[in-house]
Amino acid sequence: MDTLFISDLHLDNRRPQVINYFTEYLKNLTSDISALYILGDFVEYWVGDDDPAIGLNELFEQIKNESKKYDIYFMHGNRDFMMSENFCHRLGMKLLPDPSVISLNGKDILLTHGDTLCTDDHEYQNFRRLVRSKLWQDEVLKKPLEQRIKLAKDLRKQSLRETESKKEIIMDVNNLAVEKTFLKYNVNTMIHGHTHRPNIHTSSFKDKEFKRIVLGDWFSSSFILRYRNDKILIDKESFI
Repeated sequence: MDTLFISDLHLDNRRPQVINYFTEYLKNLTSDISALYILGDFVEYWVGDDDPAIGLNELFEQIKNESKKYDIYFMHGNRDFMMSENFCHRLGMKLLPDPSVISLNGKDILLTHGDTLCTDDHEYQNFRRLVRSKLWQDEVLKKPLEQRIKLAKDLRKQSLRETESKKEIIMDVNNLAVEKTFLKYNVNTMIHGHTHRPNIHTSSFKDKEFKRIVLGDWFSSSFILRYRNDKILIDKESFI
């Protein structure tokens, strides 16, 4: 059976081809699936569970249908961290804390969105602590829906501006942070997204070998990782 991992779809009604592709992908799954893990940034932004989710209703219904066949897990990213556990439950998804350790084929694997590994980006880490706080989220949720949507769009524009001005290395993971995370959770394999740099990194320290699997984003093509009997398979299809 296959276990699927995805992240960084950034679903948005301005990119309907991505929404349509993933909806059809789920409808046409033919192999046996044990679980689907969504490791953050599933949507471009989420302003609370009254978010209009324009263009996403058919996909959400499909996820609800699929959840009756296999387990679907969702982990917050830096775009959809206000998606509540209640909303996930309505779609049949189980909300996972970041990070989480799962067992596949007798092997422990650490799952994380990946942004906490980018410790060189001090500005982002400070912002992350702010918006993940209950106080900040409670204050935002008191605002009318229109104001929250405007805030989300403004924050997205600000993020794009800051990304353009930062050096690439600052926005990637910090190697020491990666090593500390491996040792803290006593695992040899990690799967994450966030950086939009798909790759499989192997490293050795403390006389052990470690594997870090980075998922790809969905801006120019799909990226679905299949974990099958300890083998890694990638499904990709261009949107261009």
